[in-house]
Amino acid sequence: MVNDDSAPARVTGARRSVELDSSEALRLLGTVSLGRIVFTRQALPTVRPVNHVLVDGDIVIRTHEGAALTSRTRQADGTGVVVAYEADVIDPDTHLGWSVVVTGFAHLVTDPRELARYESLLRPWLDRTMEHAVRIHPDLVTGIAVVGDEG
Repeated sequence: MVNDDSAPARVTGARRSVELDSSEALRLLGTVSLGRIVFTRQALPTVRPVNHVLVDGDIVIRTHEGAALTSRTRQADGTGVVVAYEADVIDPDTHLGWSVVVTGFAHLVTDPRELARYESLLRPWLDRTMEHAVRIHPDLVTGIAVVGDEG
């Protein structure tokens, strides 16, 4: 890590949060590739960083055979597993940016054609075989933007 002695950019005015509508929140989510999935494991919340792609309004992530989320979604009944998905872009110096949280049901993708499509759209960021995909259908989409008075 490199030390940077230069002064970080500062927001001169006050910051405020602005609620985003669901379509803008999903649009912003589609502009980044990294997020965090939250699900229940052994009755406790579990958070994992993952990369994603937005496909037809759904969030798709890839998983591997030993992943807790793969196992959890495989054991789910027809409704799927309730999850939350969060992604953000917050400038570390100005603290301006946005955060989006999606809550919905996650399903393990079992159709070979659909799985092949997701494999072509989403390359894992870990050097590991990811032979499964999980598709999250958003039921609740919320987001905020933190802006300065100037904008």
